[in-house]
Amino acid sequence: MNGKETPIDEQVAILMQGSEYGDENVKQNMAQELRQRLIEAKSERWPLRVYCGFDPRTGDLHLGHTVPMRKLRQFQDLGHEVTFLIGDYTALIGDPSDKDKLRPQLTPEEIVRNARSYAEQAYKVLDQEKTRIRFNSEWLAGLSFADLIKLASNFTMQQFLTRHNFHQRWDQNEAIYLHETFYSLMQGYDAYALQADVQVGGSDQLFNILTAARKIMAFLGQKPNIAIILGILPGTDGEVKMSKSLGNHIPLLSAPEDMYGKVMSVPDKAMPMFFRLVTRWTPAEIESLEQGLARGALHPRDVKMKLGREIVTIYHSAAAAEQAEAAFVRVFQQRNLPEEIREYHLEAGKKVLEVLVEGGLVTSKGEGRRMLNQNAVRLDGETLRDPNQELAQPGVLQVGKRRFLRLVE
Repeated sequence: MNGKETPIDEQVAILMQGSEYGDENVKQNMAQELRQRLIEAKSERWPLRVYCGFDPRTGDLHLGHTVPMRKLRQFQDLGHEVTFLIGDYTALIGDPSDKDKLRPQLTPEEIVRNARSYAEQAYKVLDQEKTRIRFNSEWLAGLSFADLIKLASNFTMQQFLTRHNFHQRWDQNEAIYLHETFYSLMQGYDAYALQADVQVGGSDQLFNILTAARKIMAFLGQKPNIAIILGILPGTDGEVKMSKSLGNHIPLLSAPEDMYGKVMSVPDKAMPMFFRLVTRWTPAEIESLEQGLARGALHPRDVKMKLGREIVTIYHSAAAAEQAEAAFVRVFQQRNLPEEIREYHLEAGKKVLEVLVEGGLVTSKGEGRRMLNQNAVRLDGETLRDPNQELAQPGVLQVGKRRFLRLVE
């Protein structure tokens, strides 16, 4: 894909894929602004300046974190200039946009460590040679109190208090700290400092990008950037936002078999969101898949397997995707055990919950109890329910559909 060869309308379709604004008129306006900016860029022979900010609040990324990265990669493939902005300064506050409570502040050491891990994982999506890395402390640390007053004069307290998360906390009589309102100002100034043509972010960033950034850029004498606001990727439950805390996430560092299996557990209804937000597929390819599903010409299972191969290929390799699919078919479609199962040397008196944790089948005793309560733990096919039951004989211990452990004496 190349911006010089791809027609403008096709570029717009690719770049607006997966976008959500909550208002169709706003979406059409953004698409029209993007089309005009692309025409100008082609005429003047300069690339668009595109960026997305990432607050390094964790170094443990999952598939949901990659949604804006995938959009940045599409801009790269079309020949545009991409900046991966690490919000080391905004992370000192913590983005309140999608939170109903105050976020804890990170230490500078935590920010640096997470930022390094974040960037390394991001390069599984982005072209490293074409990606500029910047830190917003470069310009935010130098702002004076007078500068902050000027930026704040563009906004009213009502604009902040009517935002859902602040409004909810207000109604619940929970504290809203003044420094939390600074986040939008800082993000808006980021766009100005980078002289951005386009800013990418999730729908939880709608106010920060569509309102704050555009307002501040205009106030400081720049052409407002174009907001590409993306939908939120659902988790493996297909219902709510992918989140590690909810246990419905797909870690980027998970093994190919585990990643493939988790994609296969995604409900059919959520597949279109995955098509648009985390694959390399074009709008035409996605339309063809959706039409095939709607006509019954394609089976949802086969399309989901194609989706699983695509995602594993991105984060591992095509060969790893083939092996993961073969393992899935062998275990789940043919009802056989994996060829390779880790071994655990069983000691006398060991209880079920202890073995689940020590054998790495669950991450905590709490998760182990939940799995037992959900009848998701089996020994040689027999369901186990009592966490204090002693395991007296060898066998294959299984949790859910994808986790196995061979107990040996």
